[in-house]
Amino acid sequence: MRPAHLTDASPVVLVAHGSRDPRAAEATRALARAVGAGWPGRPVLPAWLDHTDPGPADVLRNLAAAGHSRVVLVPVLLTAAYHRKVDIPAAVAAAGAGLDVRVTEVLGPTGGVVDGGLLAGLRRRLGEAAGADADAVVLAAAGTRDAAARASVGRVAAALGTGLGVPCRVSYASAAPPEVGGAVRRLRAAGARRVAVAAYFLAPGRFHDGVRAAARSAGAVAVADPLTDLPELAALVRRRVESAG
Repeated sequence: MRPAHLTDASPVVLVAHGSRDPRAAEATRALARAVGAGWPGRPVLPAWLDHTDPGPADVLRNLAAAGHSRVVLVPVLLTAAYHRKVDIPAAVAAAGAGLDVRVTEVLGPTGGVVDGGLLAGLRRRLGEAAGADADAVVLAAAGTRDAAARASVGRVAAALGTGLGVPCRVSYASAAPPEVGGAVRRLRAAGARRVAVAAYFLAPGRFHDGVRAAARSAGAVAVADPLTDLPELAALVRRRVESAG
């Protein structure tokens, strides 16, 4: 007999940040399809906090109107900063009563633990970008003013560097220093000959485009693509849903 959580048909809603760049929305849709492929018959629906419709409150209301009583909502976010702490609870509240919404942890570190699948996805993308033989790595993230969220990015960098056996430094595309070009140049000045950039992004967009250009200009030999719909990421989403009970 299959475990109960694998036969549970409660819908899953993936809530992403949202972007004006249509590539970002398509990445979230692709991730929803990848997650759903592992759960035939279980609805997996995308939603966005900004720029793209539908929003999570609308998706939740529609599910309630369709007769569902329980939904699992997954924040498709890599840090538990403002969007997880404020925007998602507000969206759940806006959906109204009558629906049991279980909100999972974000996809980044929780309780200080970095998921092995997240690290495997980052390593896969580095390998695809010909960065597997780098002697130093920069983990490029979007950026946040939330100190706890930045600390979680640092934990990912430390775990990634340990797994690769090379120094790994953090950079941010906004909100906090250092920026990726500076991080690449400092590693090169310290003696690294092949600096690669791992993309701590879930989808393409303006930030990742800027990271790619700045890293190349600073001498990076490889810049990885965002995680998008990698099987490792889809499996991580399913683990988050299962842990929601």
